[in-house]
Amino acid sequence: MIRVLIVDDQALVRAGFRALLEVQDDVEVVGEAADGDEAVRLTREHRPDLVLMDIRMPQVDGLEATRRITADPALADVRILILTTFELDEYVFEALRAGASGFLVKDTEPADLVRGVRAVVGGDALLSPGVTRRVIAEFAARSRGPAAGAGGALLYGAKRLEQLTEREREVMALVAEGLSNEEIAARLFLSPLTAKTHVSRAMVKLGARDRAQLVVFAYESGLIRPGWAG
Repeated sequence: MIRVLIVDDQALVRAGFRALLEVQDDVEVVGEAADGDEAVRLTREHRPDLVLMDIRMPQVDGLEATRRITADPALADVRILILTTFELDEYVFEALRAGASGFLVKDTEPADLVRGVRAVVGGDALLSPGVTRRVIAEFAARSRGPAAGAGGALLYGAKRLEQLTEREREVMALVAEGLSNEEIAARLFLSPLTAKTHVSRAMVKLGARDRAQLVVFAYESGLIRPGWAG
């Protein structure tokens, strides 16, 4: 069962997401929050598998709430899926750097939201990788430098890539293109299990929470240039 916390300052939006998710056999909504402070408190209380996090909220916004959650080692298993009104939103990139696992625009199709929840919790792939790449490419050049905070912090700088083997760097570049493990395996003539192993090792060496942070690191370290993955 996937346990979800819904965070949005609009009650009607929360009710809509709850109605959509609660009819799924494998999803349970464990709570709702109207601001970032409440989101952090309820995340610590309920330990959900996934937080659906709005960014633009009064007082404590979703970006700061994401930072607080990902900085707490006790919440290392919690995944955060950002909800935004705009695809090219600078706060989306900052949320990904802070440790969010992906994002969705609020007008996404209901079936895509449900698939997205399952994908992020399963850790198999980035959500909407093409759009995510465009957001990262748009803002990576403006936001180079380390993201602070424990728990989800990445090791930045091109020199850090030296920790990776040549194959791991190659695999990470393909992750940044939005490829799944199966697609990476086909591209490099590997088994899917071997591709997954390379991805996992790169994440461990770089201190990345998930694949989303590998994509961010690929751009900020210079392994991938903004716009290179198209």
